[in-house]
Amino acid sequence: MSSIVSTSRGTQPQARLSSLESSSPWPSSAPFSQPETDYNDDEKAELLSVSWNQDYGCFSAGTSGGFRIYNCDPFKETFRRDLKNGGFGIVEMLFRCNILALVGGGANPQYPPNKVMIWDDHQSRCIGEFAFRSDVRAVKLRRDRIVIILEHKIYVYNFTDLKLLHQIETLANPRGLCCLSHHSNASVLACPGLNRGQVRVEHFGLKVTKFISAHDSHIACITLTMDGLLLATASTKGTLIRIFNTMDGTRLQEVRRGLDRADIYSIALSPNVQWLAVSSDKGTVHIFSLRVRVAGEDSSTNQSIAQDPGLVHQNSSSSLDALVPSKSGANTSSSLSFMKVMLPKYFSSEWSFAQFHLSEVTRYITAFGAQNTLMIIGMDGSFYRCSFDPVNGGEMLQKEYILFLKAESHRPRPATT
Repeated sequence: MSSIVSTSRGTQPQARLSSLESSSPWPSSAPFSQPETDYNDDEKAELLSVSWNQDYGCFSAGTSGGFRIYNCDPFKETFRRDLKNGGFGIVEMLFRCNILALVGGGANPQYPPNKVMIWDDHQSRCIGEFAFRSDVRAVKLRRDRIVIILEHKIYVYNFTDLKLLHQIETLANPRGLCCLSHHSNASVLACPGLNRGQVRVEHFGLKVTKFISAHDSHIACITLTMDGLLLATASTKGTLIRIFNTMDGTRLQEVRRGLDRADIYSIALSPNVQWLAVSSDKGTVHIFSLRVRVAGEDSSTNQSIAQDPGLVHQNSSSSLDALVPSKSGANTSSSLSFMKVMLPKYFSSEWSFAQFHLSEVTRYITAFGAQNTLMIIGMDGSFYRCSFDPVNGGEMLQKEYILFLKAESHRPRPATT
């Protein structure tokens, strides 16, 4: 599987970064179909993709007629490009700056689905183009890397000059599973391995590759902490979520979503690594309490890491604790868990601490917000913000509900039961 890369002469993609905070149409110099100024019919816009940015402060929405960028707190549309016939199946942000990775999608894709366009909205032009022999499944960005995921291969490029740095073979990966760390002092990538249920973790800075046998079934969803030290995984069975130390592959915790098979849509870890959220096709979003501690939680450790970036990895094997008492509430367990030696594993499972019920007819992805809140985006164009009690857990309280494609805000309404 080969790739073709083209780039504007003398361009350095990371130069002159600015914030995406406009509502202007595509400039005439852009390599897109000419936009029609009255093409703002939100009723006809089909939502093709949604994706959080790296710090979960905003998200992108690719539609059948362009794309949009939304800020989460406060919720508002900050940026949009409307095209009469230009669908985007992937719109990947680089934090909040003017660099975007775009892949065509839908019935009338703006670009072929086997191409990735790196767009600089500050310069109003494409600064890089990647072409492949098969469709692109996902794109992930760091400030120093561009990662492009195909079904059987992952390409890692240097962001400054677009040179190919790494090629990684994977098991069939139609979902485009791949995640990156985003701390500047830790360059970590996680993706499916070459065996069923296996996750491959690349510590690029240390030139270390770790293979983790996470599940017996195929991997369905993965996520990393910002520093890449923790990995959370779910399989196609969808009943258990497991948390691992990426340095030595140790399993630190296992929580149970349910008993029935489920298609896991997203796994989210809170910034303080205290909570984990899971969404699935069952309609219920679950929050679990984590019992792991990461070096760098307190200010003194953070200061040490800033002075010596290598400290994160040098101390990583001892900086993760599998059983740390939480200051908040604990996950629910069976009343028969005290008999776990005699009873099946099910009875000793950790069940979710808090829940939020949604419709089962659409796909949802989640991320943690400030002050014990969870944000949920639906492929039906809905945005929810809900809060949870960090001590007692239970049913989450809906705080905000917005149909963002129609730009309509609603008061909290009863959650679906």
